[in-house]
Amino acid sequence: MPTPTRPTTKELKLRANEMRHDIITMLEAAGSGHPGGSLSATDILCALWFSGVMVYDPNDPRWPARDRLILSKGHAAPALYAAFKQVGWVAEEELPTLRHLGSRLRGHPDSLVLPGVEVCSGSLGQGLAISLGIAIGAKLDRKRNGGELPHVWCIVGDGEMQEGSNWESLMFGAHRKLENVTLVVDLNDLQIDGHVSEVNSLGDIDAKLEAFGWRVRHIDGHDLDALVDALSWARAYADGPTAVVCDTVKGKGVSFMEDAVNWHGVAPKHDEAERAQAELDAERASIESEG
Repeated sequence: MPTPTRPTTKELKLRANEMRHDIITMLEAAGSGHPGGSLSATDILCALWFSGVMVYDPNDPRWPARDRLILSKGHAAPALYAAFKQVGWVAEEELPTLRHLGSRLRGHPDSLVLPGVEVCSGSLGQGLAISLGIAIGAKLDRKRNGGELPHVWCIVGDGEMQEGSNWESLMFGAHRKLENVTLVVDLNDLQIDGHVSEVNSLGDIDAKLEAFGWRVRHIDGHDLDALVDALSWARAYADGPTAVVCDTVKGKGVSFMEDAVNWHGVAPKHDEAERAQAELDAERASIESEG
């Protein structure tokens, strides 16, 4: 695979803006889904798919030497599908079929119907354990893949980190020194019942991850330059597993959805979607005017 040219920050911002447009389009058409967590994870997914950090073949979603992306917070599937549209794995006319009977765009990612989805996800607390298994398998298959070691990226929500299975997985990943796995935490401080810090606080998440043996970077999860830098560091780190903790805003990009718990799992009505798209249009115009 040739090394892709790294896009400019402006190009990444425009891609992320398009992803947010598509998320709103999908959710309005579906009449159900999860806008808040999809919008908070958009920049993370944009940096992974389009900065050149993640290795994959847009012409072959099953290329054996590809990196694997596990969206453990599977309810953010619209953000993944928005990325797939730009990769070329989902057609634009398919977007409004989200959550419709017979659609490949299920409410949670389904690997049985949509190439590019590595595993079915959304039952929270399972993605990191799955990622560790994939990472071990990749190391065992390294010779068959021509010496290449695929990297495994696991995106989890902060509410999901309340699941005990994640902490068992953290112990195991450090014990096995799995340098080809990175945990990406979407730290938007909201879950279905309210703010994570009030429902069941994670405390000093960086210190906890480090105590379990993971190397940690903590960044602004909407700063695309910081994301690309941290994800590149994580991929290059060779002495064990890494974690990138991303401070994000639930509903990022749509003012009336930002940090609002009522937008966890409620789709916008037509007038709300129009307001959201107008804000995103204004943001796009602002990005395009940048030097």
